[in-house]
Amino acid sequence: MTQLGLHQDDDLLPPSLQEAIEHGEVFTRPWVVELLLDLVGYTPDRDLARYVIAEPACGRGAFLGPIARRLSESCRRHGRSLDEALHSVTGFDLLADNVESSRATVRQELAAHGWGAAEVHRCAEAWVRQGDYLLDQHRDRGIDYVVGNPPYIRLEDVPAARMSAYRAAYPTMGGRADIYVGFYEAALRSLNPDGALGFICADRWMHNQYGSHLREFVTRSYSVDAVISMHDVDAFEEQVAAYPAITVISNRAQGEAVAVETSGDFSAEQAGRLRKWMRGDGPALVEETGYQAARLPHWFSGSDFWPSASPARLAFLEDLSDRFPVLQDPAGTTRVGIGIATGADKVFITTDPDAVEPERLLPLATVRDTASGTFAWQGRYLINPWTPAGDLVSLQDFPKVRRHFSAHADALQRRYVAVKQPHRWYKTIDKVDHSLIGRPKLLLPDMKTTIHPVLDEGGFYPHHNLYYIVSDTWDLRVLGGLLLSGVAQAFVHAYGVKMRGGTLRFQAQYLRKIRVPHPEQIGDKVQAALRDAFERRDVAAATQAALDAYRLDELPD
Repeated sequence: MTQLGLHQDDDLLPPSLQEAIEHGEVFTRPWVVELLLDLVGYTPDRDLARYVIAEPACGRGAFLGPIARRLSESCRRHGRSLDEALHSVTGFDLLADNVESSRATVRQELAAHGWGAAEVHRCAEAWVRQGDYLLDQHRDRGIDYVVGNPPYIRLEDVPAARMSAYRAAYPTMGGRADIYVGFYEAALRSLNPDGALGFICADRWMHNQYGSHLREFVTRSYSVDAVISMHDVDAFEEQVAAYPAITVISNRAQGEAVAVETSGDFSAEQAGRLRKWMRGDGPALVEETGYQAARLPHWFSGSDFWPSASPARLAFLEDLSDRFPVLQDPAGTTRVGIGIATGADKVFITTDPDAVEPERLLPLATVRDTASGTFAWQGRYLINPWTPAGDLVSLQDFPKVRRHFSAHADALQRRYVAVKQPHRWYKTIDKVDHSLIGRPKLLLPDMKTTIHPVLDEGGFYPHHNLYYIVSDTWDLRVLGGLLLSGVAQAFVHAYGVKMRGGTLRFQAQYLRKIRVPHPEQIGDKVQAALRDAFERRDVAAATQAALDAYRLDELPD
């Protein structure tokens, strides 16, 4: 294959790419392959010669061997010759050595099942081809199953011309995506209606920024049927730090989904029990040695990060998401925002009340003011260059402000916002929303191990390390009790970024994910309990009161 000036022959591959491919090869253990084939429905009781299965990066044949065995058994069961399955399998690999190894694996499997040498040779040659699955102009469409373990190759390790071709062909490969993102898109686009994809692959695309386009693509047009997290499972022939998960996605409208979290004890035996539970109509939540699994009414939608939590927690969050509205309501009566970014805190923030004219000093709320759980102002001011109308003040009208900013002109003018607008060199990155100053606000520090809402009764403006919540409908102490609870913590922990040491990012995009009852749906007694728990900073009491507000019995682990 030669397309877009890219050669399939591994002898012509740039050494850097060939090395990246070889380094990115991770071979899957047989019992994991068998589990994955079962999950997509590629089983010998079906007349498999009528279907087409694709393996986009076949390596040495870890998947093609079991595929050949199952297809062979199916042909025997359904009275077919092997030649009738000549076009039922399509496997790709870029490296000639891998292609030959895969063909040898296929020949060995088919010969062991008693097929004639000529048939075996024809199938091995037809089923495995050398080529770049992502760019091969002959890549099959009308596929019923796609299975495999896509290679883990960062795009920056791919030569520029090939990388450009990949990005042009697969819009989901945004940012610093790994090449496996393109494999997902290519495979899904090839599926027939009701066709199924089953990959064991790194799950980072579910939880980071570069996977946003793929998440949007998947949830817009396909059904996420199962996600089996296997971070601690010995799933590969060698140790890798890949955070793998089995993901099953089908070409149909979203239906019920299964979430599974495994431990290091998960093995072939546990996989068999999990398969049996998934095929049956047993309990919605099951926990056994090696895994916990839950049935969800549907999967999570959109381009936002998919939550990361135990299956029980995922089912819990889905239930709340189906029953309650989000914290920031569409009408804007409750709003989540972030404090002001100045671009030069050392210039714009002062503790000197005489630094500039009094009317240009705005009491500033910072993370330090919230440390105790009760707002305690530390005496910092924002030197405010904005009028209530949203215009910059004239420096001629405020001599002390002019002298202060002029003394720091070099630092202010080097900022990106000043380079873009030289005549507005003393602006802060964000404007001051003067309507926010006098309003009571719940303030939440960005980085904490636990959610930490603190009430500002009004009169202060939040710094950019603080997020704030204002509301026309909530008693903020009652809402503060809900946010102090383990229920709110569960939402942020599932959706948010986790940093070293257990620190979470309590950013607006995650706070907006929190589901809350309508204020009028919470009884007076529960409201009083939430208010009291918030004022006493009693997380346990807040959690119990929150469970009562949501009409739940317990918070699952």
